[in-house]
Amino acid sequence: MQVLVIGPGGREHALAWCLAKSPQVSQVYVAPGNYGTQSEPGVTNIALEVNDHASLIDFVKHKNIELTIVGPEQPIAEGIRDQFDMHDLKCFAPSQAAGQLESSKSFAKAFMQRHNIPTARAFVTSDICEAIAHLEDVTLPVVLKADGLAAGKGVVISTTRGAAMETAENMLSGQAFGQAGRKIVIEEFLVGEEASFIVMTDGKVAVPFASSQDHKPVFDGDEGPNTGGMGAYSPAPVLTSAIEAQVMERIVNPTIQGMAIEGNPFQGFLYVGLMISDCEPYVVEFNCRFGDPEAQPVLYRLKSDLAAMCELALGDGLVGTELEFDSNCTVAVVLASGGYPGNYQTGLRISGLNQTQQHTKIFHAGTRSNGEGEVLTSGGRVLAVLGAGKSTVQAIDRAYARAQAIQWKDMHFRSDIGSKALGR
Repeated sequence: MQVLVIGPGGREHALAWCLAKSPQVSQVYVAPGNYGTQSEPGVTNIALEVNDHASLIDFVKHKNIELTIVGPEQPIAEGIRDQFDMHDLKCFAPSQAAGQLESSKSFAKAFMQRHNIPTARAFVTSDICEAIAHLEDVTLPVVLKADGLAAGKGVVISTTRGAAMETAENMLSGQAFGQAGRKIVIEEFLVGEEASFIVMTDGKVAVPFASSQDHKPVFDGDEGPNTGGMGAYSPAPVLTSAIEAQVMERIVNPTIQGMAIEGNPFQGFLYVGLMISDCEPYVVEFNCRFGDPEAQPVLYRLKSDLAAMCELALGDGLVGTELEFDSNCTVAVVLASGGYPGNYQTGLRISGLNQTQQHTKIFHAGTRSNGEGEVLTSGGRVLAVLGAGKSTVQAIDRAYARAQAIQWKDMHFRSDIGSKALGR
């Protein structure tokens, strides 16, 4: 069969690479993709943007594509699954209503409260006076979240009351995140270690992927502003088998059941951002698609046929199935443009991509060709350099050895991806 992956980034490169390995898949298309996807055997980029739903549907019909997988959050929030359903086209993504678990932090928080899903206490408001009054009495530090989509950057941890009030004002005024910040969630700060738990679900049954851990802040030691993710590794030792069982029992299954009960059955990838506090899991956030950069280390380890599993989820169901992973440890280090997550320059020539090392893989995110054989930067997060090994130490060493061979002006990356795993 032919498959379409929608999205431009590193997650979509990993999905396309993984799908192209399936014996059932003859061709993978990526819309719009990047330099990395166009360089993969069995993968072809198409010049269609993720928000051009009508053209994507026309393309799927014209090419007789049997399965579409949506990578980023924006088309899900805009109802792409609903539009594909109207044309009887298979699309592995949640509906617009189910996607509110990600597109609205306040919806997700209220949903968790209704279904007794463990999460931090929170206060939701669209009024700056209410926000200031609430912040007068909160325990510090405090977490402020833009209600809508903000490309992974809409969460701010404030350690002083003044900083919290300034952040609330910037969000609610629209200055920080536009309409996404016109409503905010003020949340208690949970102490613990974060982890990523991703499942695929047919709307009734959820099947977990291997565990992973993302690194959101831009600098070493989790310092600096949040980004879309500066690296990830798999597995995450903080997610023991006992805690994973708790996550399925107390969080994932009640979420899938609750969405169905409320008339919004959830099909697709569900990402649960967790805080593990005193061996107890709490939900930090839901995403309604595969994580990025978690997709890179997790899918690299996947032995199961992803295309076949997505087909089952949209058809006969996932009862009695499971996903199989190899025993490797994987570490993906994101190489970013200077200035990211703030302002950054694009169009810079990248060198060192042609050097090869065993047990490594480069997944592209913000790259393009200049048509003359050179690869240029085209985004904030440019590449994810992955290393695999029998241990986390070996995977870290391989990832950083490969990363250090790549250069462009003002490139930067964290030097501590995977270090939390070593502590365990």
